[in-house]
Amino acid sequence: MQTNVLAETQAFITKQREALLAQRETIFTLQADLQRQLDDVNGMLAKFDVFEGKAARQPRSSTRRTSAARSGSKRDELLKVIREGGGLTRGEILEKMGLRGNKSGEMSVSNALTALTKGNQVARRDGKYHAA
Repeated sequence: MQTNVLAETQAFITKQREALLAQRETIFTLQADLQRQLDDVNGMLAKFDVFEGKAARQPRSSTRRTSAARSGSKRDELLKVIREGGGLTRGEILEKMGLRGNKSGEMSVSNALTALTKGNQVARRDGKYHAA
C-alpha cells in the first residue's frame, strides 16, 4: 500500500512539474514576442527622433542634481567646516570631520572639495580651502 501511495505521489509531482515547465515555456515565448514588438516600436521611435533631429541631443541636464539640491550632503557638511575654520588644509578638514584614516571618507571629501572648487563655492589659497 505504501508503495502505491508513493508511486501516485511521484506521478502527481511529475505531472505538476511538466505542467509548470510547459507554462514557463509559454511565458518565455510570449516574452520573446513582446520583446520583438518592443524592439520594433523602439526602432520606429528612433527613426522619428532622427527625422525630428533629436538623435544628436544630449540628455537633459535638468535631471542632474545640483549642489544646491543636496541637503545634508557631504558638500554641505564640508562647506560648514570650511566656513567655521576660516581656511583649512585638506588634512585639517579630515581631522575636523573625523575622517582621517577612513579611505572612502577621505575620497568623498576630496571629490566634494573638487566639486565645490569647480562650482566656485570654495577657493584654494596658500594650500588652504576658503569659503568663496
